[in-house]
Amino acid sequence: MTTPYQQPAQGTQPPAPPQPPQQPGVQAPQGAPQQAPHQPAPHQQAPQQPGQAPQGTPQQAHYQQAPQAPQAHQPGAQAPQGAPQQGYAGGPVAGYTSPIPIRRTHLGHAIASEWTKIKSVRSTIWTLSVMVALVVGIGLLVAGGTNDSDYADTPTTIPGLFGTLLGQLCIVTLGVLVVSSEYGTGMIRTTFTASPQRSRVLTAKALVFFAVSFVTTTIALALVAWMSSGMHSGPGVQEPTSKQMMGATLGAGLYVSLLGLLSLAVGSMLRHSAGAITTMLGVVLLPAILPAFLMMSSSLHTLGEKMQKYSSPQSLAALFQIDSELGTGWSQLGVLAGITFAALVAAYALLEKRDV
Repeated sequence: MTTPYQQPAQGTQPPAPPQPPQQPGVQAPQGAPQQAPHQPAPHQQAPQQPGQAPQGTPQQAHYQQAPQAPQAHQPGAQAPQGAPQQGYAGGPVAGYTSPIPIRRTHLGHAIASEWTKIKSVRSTIWTLSVMVALVVGIGLLVAGGTNDSDYADTPTTIPGLFGTLLGQLCIVTLGVLVVSSEYGTGMIRTTFTASPQRSRVLTAKALVFFAVSFVTTTIALALVAWMSSGMHSGPGVQEPTSKQMMGATLGAGLYVSLLGLLSLAVGSMLRHSAGAITTMLGVVLLPAILPAFLMMSSSLHTLGEKMQKYSSPQSLAALFQIDSELGTGWSQLGVLAGITFAALVAAYALLEKRDV
């Protein structure tokens, strides 16, 4: 027997008083020994129910978890460290080779693009068709309404002149629309995105338009000259020489094509169809109308003569060689070529400086 004040023997500890089970959210009284966080609290085993798994065996969950499918690669998500990286197709990342051949672009690609545009737009077909109808139709009407005696002093290629005076307005309109229509529809943004070098785009437009207009106009003029020569080939008729035939076909076709190229440059600078067409109509018609008023004044008479000499009607008449006093028309052709070159230089400069 030990007294309450007698210490226990050395090496023995008094039994710990039983502690009530701690409820969640209730703190233990201060000074009481705390239970380890990972040690389960002692509890009383319940009697085994019939049908219950024996104690100590692992219990199965009521719902078995299905095996997880491999997750697809999400953009921005990093793979675990040490795991092999996979591409979008699930395979290992390797050097990707595009099936589309990558080549450096050049002027030929831009020309092919502009050719696709100009032949697929309905305005091109209609404008060129009206031009051919005017040149050929009016030329044949004039050739059919004249006699052989009318060609005693003039070559038989003259009927093509009357249709060309009206047909050149169609080429002027088409030259403006080749550029200004893309600005009106907003297609020019797509064009410059595909080809950032703007000077290349303008060069391709100029080359394609000049080739189309020159070939079409020259063929129409040659057809009129050939048919008119066949209709008037009797005695006393002046047969056209090689120089006259060249001026009435190649020379006139080149003049009309340069006039259309000037319209293209004006359309690139103004970027507006109505404004550019109105400007070009003034360039074509004013030099033919204004000299009659300028030559009324003695001080402006010389200016009126020069303006009349280099106007479109008289330049074409010189190329057709109606009168020997008008010359061959090649000087007028050179002046128009210089004006067109200056307008193209201004169009290139403005195209690089201004935004679309």
